[in-house]
Amino acid sequence: MPTDVLVVGAGPTGLVLALWLTRQGVKVRIVDEASGPGQQSRALAVQARTLELYRQADLTDAVIAGGWKTAAVNLWVAGAPKARIAFADFGVGLTPYPFLHIFPQDAHERLLVERLSGLGVEVGWNTELAAFLETADGVSARLRTSGGHEAACEARFICGCDGARSAVRAGIGATFPGGTYRQTFYVADVEAAGPPANGELHVGLDESDFLAIFPIDGAGRVRLIGAIRDSRADDAGDPRFEDVSRRAIDHLEVEVRQVNWFSTYRVHHRVADRFRKGRAFLLGDAAHIHSPVGGQGMNTGIGDAINLAWKLAAVLRGKAAERLLDSYEIERQAFARRLVATTDRVFTFAAAQGPVADFLRTRLAPLVIPQAARLDAVRDFLFRTVSQITLNYRDGPLAAGRAGAVHGGDRLPWAGGEHDNFAPLATIGWQVHAYGGSPGPLRDWCAARGMPLHAFAFGKAHADAGLVEGAAYLLRPDTYVALASPSGATDELDRFLAERGLLP
Repeated sequence: MPTDVLVVGAGPTGLVLALWLTRQGVKVRIVDEASGPGQQSRALAVQARTLELYRQADLTDAVIAGGWKTAAVNLWVAGAPKARIAFADFGVGLTPYPFLHIFPQDAHERLLVERLSGLGVEVGWNTELAAFLETADGVSARLRTSGGHEAACEARFICGCDGARSAVRAGIGATFPGGTYRQTFYVADVEAAGPPANGELHVGLDESDFLAIFPIDGAGRVRLIGAIRDSRADDAGDPRFEDVSRRAIDHLEVEVRQVNWFSTYRVHHRVADRFRKGRAFLLGDAAHIHSPVGGQGMNTGIGDAINLAWKLAAVLRGKAAERLLDSYEIERQAFARRLVATTDRVFTFAAAQGPVADFLRTRLAPLVIPQAARLDAVRDFLFRTVSQITLNYRDGPLAAGRAGAVHGGDRLPWAGGEHDNFAPLATIGWQVHAYGGSPGPLRDWCAARGMPLHAFAFGKAHADAGLVEGAAYLLRPDTYVALASPSGATDELDRFLAERGLLP
């Protein structure tokens, strides 16, 4: 049977794409060469922006209930705790979710698979993409099961969510420029005891070893991430946990009671030269990979999926011209390149070797970082950046206007309290927000197009968020502002939509 979209890869990116498409009435087929959802925790952090967007699929409460809120980060030097930076007030007033949330990828994938199954879509496990080619009106793909059986799949579009060795990326001839850091790192999920097993994040800044300890829950299960810096990094064969230097682990007084999972890896920083060719798209690790600094990888892939899903749905339903799909690469590739550059700088600092790097990490950083974290502006900047709520598409083709501090292309700022302007964002679709009343022409315009209008009595929370009384904000289905109109004039709305071939 033909399908609208063939999704290759059932990690978080592919599962979110399939779920958002299905909820918008798009027929989806999703396959993965694995035998089932992941069995290792892998990616841990679910950022505030992802939690905001997850409200659209009623996922947020389940992710929060199944995860762990991390209260603080602790800096250690040479076995001594030097600073504790509490996260409690970093994002207050910026988002309904002002915290660092840990929800392991294996549990995350199982939740997404369950929700997708509840909508009648089952993942085709043990199935890989053998080849595909674009036809006059779609894509013709060959799928191969682990038993060697091959079958055809006809689709309107194909989406590669199939990781760093993406078959879809190879199929469109995209290059993957970037590089690989020379250090080898290890990751281990362990049952542990000791001071760092208290449910907080701990970072050891030793001269010879680097170690980060992430809480997975509050019961002593933690993730160890460290560097293998001696000759063992170049030894033939796969190192075991017993081969890892114990210096940093012992300095942080970690008692490892059981190793649940251990792996070594090299860190890459790459962005594909294209995210689309014709009817084929790249998302997640198939399009960009970078260091684990800041827990950005999985969240960025999820952002790719939600960005593309509403655009594919609009085109497939005849509600937008096909040129809308060009905006996916423009918006997401630009963000991926900025992200790789940022995480590259931070990672280089954390992993650098030599006397100068050791001095900066072990002497200067423990003094400067806690002092800087006391400044409101620094806390605000760090939270906005890491949580991805500062991500915007101001320079993209789907952005226009400015009303107050809000530009077209911005994430709608949150104004909580009695008149929470995020409450209507739990649905996927275009909508208009008006602050300080809704003029008759604007109400009539929305009613004629079946577009929801949410009018808020203007208050201090809205002003503090940078919103303007009397303005109207046209919101995309992914809750970013498309048009910010100070006057709320309907001719502006008509012109914006007509110029972009949109019929919401």
